[in-house]
Amino acid sequence: VQLQAYGGGLVQAGDSLRLSCAASGLTFSRYNLAWFRQAPGKEREFVTTISRSGGSTTYADSMKGRFAIARDNAKNTVYLQMNSLKPEDTAVYYCATSQTYYGTRRANDYDYWGQGTQVTVSS
Repeated sequence: VQLQAYGGGLVQAGDSLRLSCAASGLTFSRYNLAWFRQAPGKEREFVTTISRSGGSTTYADSMKGRFAIARDNAKNTVYLQMNSLKPEDTAVYYCATSQTYYGTRRANDYDYWGQGTQVTVSS
């Protein structure tokens, strides 16, 4: 199983960015998907998750209204649209899969992880 996250970069506060995570080696539609992030010196933090069909989504409170998760099961890809970015959104962003759980915010409940993509938001 491979998860390849990409799309990160250096942006200014208020800008938008879209991350992508392409999966291979698994039956993509059988997995709930999530994005986490980890800032330097901090623990990995839940961002958002989406159900197998894409019909249900859950967000961390601080991301509601600014971030949006979506998936394309035909392309084996999950996306994270990030708007109104703030310097505190600076982190490495990771995609993850869970065949068993939906909506969980615990990193240990996820089976596979991507390598992460760096997002840096300057003020």
